[in-house]
Amino acid sequence: MSAAADAPVVVGVSGSEQSLSVVRLAAREAAEHGRRLCVLHAFNWEAALAAPSVVGPRAEAEEAIARAVAVADEVAPDLRVDGQLVEGAAVAGLLRRSESAFLVVVGDGGLSSRDCVPADAAAVQVAARAGCPALVARLAPPPSGPVLVGLDGSATARSALDFAADCAGRHDGRLRAVRVVEPGADDDRADRELAETVDRCGRRFPMVTVEREVLRGDPGHTLVEQSRSARLVVVGTRGDQPLRGMLGAVSQSLLYHAPAPVLFVRGVVDTDDGGR
Repeated sequence: MSAAADAPVVVGVSGSEQSLSVVRLAAREAAEHGRRLCVLHAFNWEAALAAPSVVGPRAEAEEAIARAVAVADEVAPDLRVDGQLVEGAAVAGLLRRSESAFLVVVGDGGLSSRDCVPADAAAVQVAARAGCPALVARLAPPPSGPVLVGLDGSATARSALDFAADCAGRHDGRLRAVRVVEPGADDDRADRELAETVDRCGRRFPMVTVEREVLRGDPGHTLVEQSRSARLVVVGTRGDQPLRGMLGAVSQSLLYHAPAPVLFVRGVVDTDDGGR
């Protein structure tokens, strides 16, 4: 899960007003983590060559990058920002860059307002297939609550906890760790396991104040409800190469329905992933 010291935060922009809100979130994350920001805009040469002049589409693409860089500079004036045109489809470009990135950020494309979400939607593809943690931004700004992390006892979830604690420590130090168990489960055992996991993390991140809680219910639905008061939700997802491209039920619920931004951490290989 470790990234190179110079690995950037990567964000894709389309030139729309909505994509600028994604840039703002990406700039804040880059600044908090001490990373540079790389702004990508996909340029379709085939469409440009079919236009009366390639100059117009190229100028529009460069303008989209310039606007995004200016917005990032407003958010974090000291942030190093690079703007790049990439040839081809936007998702393919983001996935390529994710292999050497610290974090990739993408907008949700209005997922929560759709009854049927296509599997090829950019947010779905990036969350499922990125080679680094992927942050899906929302159009509406989140509340000023804590970072929320969902845990299920797996090694992947522990990786998500470390990432969430790091995010919280670089912001206001507030972290909420939640484990959701099915009705009939041993609450005491779940609480002991959660306490042990949180205590190990606390030794690594002493600046973070962790509130932990075991809740009963459906994990996906419960975490979506808990996310309504979070500024960021962090969840572990599958990290093994053969299954890359798949999201478990919990990750899908958060991607489609959580009102807060959701950060998907691709952790270590774990055969018992609890449906994540």
